[in-house]
Amino acid sequence: MAVMDHPSVRLLRLLSLLPSRPWWSGHELASRLSVSPRTLRRDVTHLRELGYPVQATGGHAGGYTPVRPAECHHCCSTTKKRWRPHWGSR
Repeated sequence: MAVMDHPSVRLLRLLSLLPSRPWWSGHELASRLSVSPRTLRRDVTHLRELGYPVQATGGHAGGYTPVRPAECHHCCSTTKKRWRPHWGSR
């Protein structure tokens, strides 16, 4: 397995891409990560299991939106209108 194909690397790339826009289409995000839409859905599920809030809209025109800080006080902070997870803080 190549380093770029490793699930951990994909999750980190996904975490860096999600907050760069208010909404991503599933197809565009999967294309950016060079994965299938199914793999993207699994990766988003893994992020949720790790506590990163991501909203999904289903269907052909579906996509993904990171939950904004006002909606998720315990895991996010704002810096210059971008959210970022608190690493190791409570």
